[in-house]
Amino acid sequence: MRALVIIAVTLAGFAATPAFAIKRYNADKLACGEIRSIIANDGAAIMRYRSKRDPSLVLYDRYVRDRFFCAWREDAVPAWIPSRDKASCLVRRCEIPVFPHDDLMFRRFPHN
Repeated sequence: MRALVIIAVTLAGFAATPAFAIKRYNADKLACGEIRSIIANDGAAIMRYRSKRDPSLVLYDRYVRDRFFCAWREDAVPAWIPSRDKASCLVRRCEIPVFPHDDLMFRRFPHN
């Protein structure tokens, strides 16, 4: 009986939790200011746009307001996407930072 109560309370907790679905937008149909406003208000959004090299391809990515909308170990880095009024609209996307090799590993130290 006790196990049944615990399961019922757990399921009720999941039912009360809102589902946060990320919204999708077509960047080609929005002005740069609108794109930046959407990302600022929602925190994160998926933007779709046509490829510059091959207009038959639709590209998309998740863009964020700041690093708090990124996964652990990721950082919000600048990215540029086309909008209705600008060829390059500055936004941010999550990326794992890549650091160059540490030189100390390859240095030769003099022996005594």
